[in-house]
Amino acid sequence: MADEKRRDFIKKVGIGAAAVGAGLATSSVPAMAKKEKTYRWKMVTTWPPHFPMLGEGADNFAKWVKEMSGGRLEISVYGGGELVPPLGVFDAVSQGTVEMGHGAAYYWAGKSPATQFFAAVPFGFNAQSLNAWLYSGGGLQIWEEVYAKFNLKPFVAGNTGVQMGGWFNKEINTVDDLKGLKMRIPGLGGKVLAKAGGNAVLVAGGEIYTNLDRGVIDATEWVGPFHDLKLGFYKAAKYYYYPGWHECGTCIEAMVNLNAWNSLPDDLKAIVEAAAYKCNMWMLSEFEAKNNAALNELINKHKVELRQFPEPVLKKLKELAKEVLEEVADSDPMSRKAYDSFLQFQETIYDWNKLSEEPYQRMKYL
Repeated sequence: MADEKRRDFIKKVGIGAAAVGAGLATSSVPAMAKKEKTYRWKMVTTWPPHFPMLGEGADNFAKWVKEMSGGRLEISVYGGGELVPPLGVFDAVSQGTVEMGHGAAYYWAGKSPATQFFAAVPFGFNAQSLNAWLYSGGGLQIWEEVYAKFNLKPFVAGNTGVQMGGWFNKEINTVDDLKGLKMRIPGLGGKVLAKAGGNAVLVAGGEIYTNLDRGVIDATEWVGPFHDLKLGFYKAAKYYYYPGWHECGTCIEAMVNLNAWNSLPDDLKAIVEAAAYKCNMWMLSEFEAKNNAALNELINKHKVELRQFPEPVLKKLKELAKEVLEEVADSDPMSRKAYDSFLQFQETIYDWNKLSEEPYQRMKYL
């Protein structure tokens, strides 16, 4: 009798388990069959298509997002002029024509003068200090506040490191040599040049060589030796000046339309943020690793004449830069907010630099 009851119990349990299993299998079919939503975005850039490091940064961003998301977020990248003009990126993303853009914030000074503080400030931060201000000193939060008014969310997505001072067809021995000079130089550096008597011209990267070669501009800055060699500026200008007082560590940005951003689930948002972080480190590392070899080629093979800006010229430019920065800060409340934050952090980080970076730099040459 006991064996019969046991067999009956086992039979009932088996039937019940089978029923539960069947129920689970049935209920899981829709869940497994239901695909997670995929997103297809477009990114427009200010750079020529696949331009080394800068355009590549945008390409890498899209590749890394696709890999990390398992294909749930795919971003098609368009170089400057392929979908919108290079300097039409801000409006295209702001208006939702495309979901993303890639460029540098100082290009959008006409939209808001405060944008310039998030790209490069003359005699300002190098890449390390700029990252510290943006990520950990409140700078990024102010940047987000500026861009939110344009339906945009900004991300730090690269850095050029310290740039060169530019290409000139005459020597710069005094500040007076800058008077009347037509130079391609954007952002706050351009305003300093104008205050020194020069004429700042904003030209997209892909158009610089032609303008310099044809005499539309007398001088240009761009980034540094690696790019300058590839762009062939040594064929159109004689003197190569340093240091890049105007851009000591220029931030490259990615921007996302806020409506598109808010449509993403949290995990894809985290992936976009992680890809931007990776781009920032990748780009700076590439520039630092490759600039010196290119500089040697420019000097030794192409006989470029390397020149250092005289100290009196730099001192005068620094004085003019302070005037420009105060004028821009006084132009609207967000510029004042950004500049005050910048100055406060600058004082803090420079105090630390005096005990860390500066002694280290001197120690290297013992």
